[in-house]
Amino acid sequence: MSRAAALADHAVAALCAELALYPKPGLVSPVDSGSHRDMDAPLLRASAESLRDAFRELAQAGAAGAEFTRDLVPIGLRAEAHMLAVTGGVNTHRGAIFALGLLVAAVAAQPEEPPAPAAVRAHLRARWGEELTTHATRGPRAGAGARREAAAAFPAIFERALPHLRSTRAAGVAPEPAAIDTLFLLITTLPEDTNLLHRGGSEGGAFARREAGRFLAAGGVRAANWHPRAEEIHRAFVARNLSPGGAADLLAGTLFLDAVTSLGASFSRD
Repeated sequence: MSRAAALADHAVAALCAELALYPKPGLVSPVDSGSHRDMDAPLLRASAESLRDAFRELAQAGAAGAEFTRDLVPIGLRAEAHMLAVTGGVNTHRGAIFALGLLVAAVAAQPEEPPAPAAVRAHLRARWGEELTTHATRGPRAGAGARREAAAAFPAIFERALPHLRSTRAAGVAPEPAAIDTLFLLITTLPEDTNLLHRGGSEGGAFARREAGRFLAAGGVRAANWHPRAEEIHRAFVARNLSPGGAADLLAGTLFLDAVTSLGASFSRD
């Protein structure tokens, strides 16, 4: 299997791994649809699968020295159109196409196997940083949290989520609970998750960050009662129609980066 195809598989697997987690505040899982009346787990799986070819193209473009606006954006727009065709117009993974797509391209550009996370982040800054900064200030979604995160080379992932995920697992926590704990951390980390702001305004965003912070302060998934407590928070988010979709996208990016920068990662360049 080519390196581009392998990276695409890892990207789709990361989206499916995020989907499989439960309980997650307000988000779709195999258990329920959270705060989303127009989505369920089968739809999100189909959406993730629809992006495999686009992620492969993004990896190939990244390895070939792609420019952001000239090369990556058109691939992302085609991926979004294909996703919407598959989902009947439901926006399931627009944010993930942007964030995860950039990470796929940046990883593909690295000559080392596996690449170091710091090298991936350095590439994001050096190769696309200026264009991403401009992108964050233009268009209908100017100022959106995801665009600002990308322009800063994803500090929420590289500085907080990835180290937290790995340290939590190293402390003996199983992979799935460790990922859920990392999601709660991301909810506290993103002051302007546009999904939360769209659904609940600044008050909803503050509520989400407060509840996630309390969960972590009480021990997170290391606490004996973490699962019912996380379910309680999930129900509270649903009651308020809140969904931290931006945090979920970044969790998928974190899971992808964790997988492809691990010592066990190995890719053919054929």
